[in-house]
Amino acid sequence: MAPTVPQLRTLLAVVDTGSFTAAAQTLSVSQSAVSRTLRALEDDIGGLLLDRDRANAPTALAADVLPHTRAAVAALDALSARVRARSGVPVGRIRLGTVPTVMQGLLPELLSAWQARLPKVEVSLFEGDDEEIPEWLETGIVDAGILVDPPTDPPGSLLVGEDEYRAIVRRDHPYADETSIPLEELLEDGLITSMGGCETQVRRIHRIAGVPFTSRQQVRELATLITMVHEGMGVAIMPGLGEGLLPPALRMVRLEPTVSRRLVLTGPSTRAWSPIAEAMVSSLRAE
Repeated sequence: MAPTVPQLRTLLAVVDTGSFTAAAQTLSVSQSAVSRTLRALEDDIGGLLLDRDRANAPTALAADVLPHTRAAVAALDALSARVRARSGVPVGRIRLGTVPTVMQGLLPELLSAWQARLPKVEVSLFEGDDEEIPEWLETGIVDAGILVDPPTDPPGSLLVGEDEYRAIVRRDHPYADETSIPLEELLEDGLITSMGGCETQVRRIHRIAGVPFTSRQQVRELATLITMVHEGMGVAIMPGLGEGLLPPALRMVRLEPTVSRRLVLTGPSTRAWSPIAEAMVSSLRAE
């Protein structure tokens, strides 16, 4: 028996929220309904999709099924949105993925613009790193994304911002109140780098300066990097849009030399765009 759309949505809800309770809240059904629907899907497919003894972790079978499930649900959502769009007014929910610094520094302005121009659209936000967002777009986890420095701008996409990389130091640093800090001076305090996407550009800054790349510590999460700088374990380089993430004890200073990153709003490149994504781009393009 072929899986039903409610079954597929239930599977995704449990996987994405991590629990039957949260999935039930997301789907506006009872927890027992989630359990019954998922069990029926497992019976239809012929195997367990979630390991109940390991906090509902996806099984190997689920790993095979999930990409197709996401693609199917994304296609159905796009179809539904296309039908609703025939009324001339975009209506519905869209999932938008982007990186933490864009979430903090650019997205509030974009959300305000969309709320004014697309009042019947609900934007659900997904936070990931530079490498995750393109993957999420193509697998259907998100319907639209703000990409960082894409190799080429996808057809229909829109440049929504450019963001300069800057130095992060404590307020007691000798250069904290200067207008800029040379890279070589910054490196004397030991550089902490994030592997969540910034390292490529940090290496590029080193090449421009003619300085060998050195890193005292490498971390995965931006929050960890900020905490380590705050504790005096070194200094860092991060995008200017992330300034709002800094605690009062840290300061962002212009770096010499530096580079900028391009922020591009787009839909997926391997499947049809949601009409809501198209409307979001069009609303900004009309400014």
